[in-house]
Amino acid sequence: MTVRIVTDSAADLSDELVKELEVAVVPLTIRFGAEEFVDRQDLTPEEFYARCAASPVLPETAAPSPGKFEEAFRNAFDEGAEAVVCVNISSGLSATMASAQNAARALADRDVRVIDSRSVTWGLGSQVVAAGRAAASGASADDIAALVEDMVGRTRVYGTLDTLENLKKGGRVGGAQALLGNLLSIKPLIDVSTGRVEEAGKARTRKKALQWLADRLLEQPAVERLCVCHGEAPDLDEFLALLAPRFPRDGIRVGVIGAVIGTHAGPRVMGLAWQTPSGA
Repeated sequence: MTVRIVTDSAADLSDELVKELEVAVVPLTIRFGAEEFVDRQDLTPEEFYARCAASPVLPETAAPSPGKFEEAFRNAFDEGAEAVVCVNISSGLSATMASAQNAARALADRDVRVIDSRSVTWGLGSQVVAAGRAAASGASADDIAALVEDMVGRTRVYGTLDTLENLKKGGRVGGAQALLGNLLSIKPLIDVSTGRVEEAGKARTRKKALQWLADRLLEQPAVERLCVCHGEAPDLDEFLALLAPRFPRDGIRVGVIGAVIGTHAGPRVMGLAWQTPSGA
């Protein structure tokens, strides 16, 4: 069976990975006031953060239409796929999943599986890459769906924000509502492991926030598919140095958080994503 993998641009996959795995990426859109951009087509992550620094208004995101997913699914079948597995940004954070599900219903006579990653950025991206590699090796749609669904419950994403303004404006605060009263005096610590933004703590300084983030990783007996994700953070090297005693730089995937998550997390966000080992 030939299985094609579809995802959305919140996965923050590099162009090289998308090409290597032949994954179809359905982009969200980014708005700065009246200006609208198709994520990663009209606006690279680097251009997004540059625009954030210069723009008087905070950006907003919009989910793809069901038609965009339907187009991606139909293209996959036209190219010879017998099944499609679509893995998307958490339904607790975006209407993107609903669009994909609506598109799948429009192709009720075809084998389309839509899976909620309950994650963001590389938490989602790692699931997509695992699915893509399994598809490339000839795995069935059932096996790929089972693989991803197993990873969903083991995916962990933690982050520290340099500002809460973006999250507040975007309405994605979830269980982090209590943080909003202290916008100026803290560096927010968040846990997105449930697919929603939950408060994980507060730090008084950026240095303490990064140490807290490193400690969450260093206390784990073992992790899989570790990634450091950041929004053009100037202290990336300092953070990697905190991890180096157990996790050398050459064993860590480092990725830039794109415009979709960057819109809500804000510039200079620093995050960690991994899976706990199966059975742990």
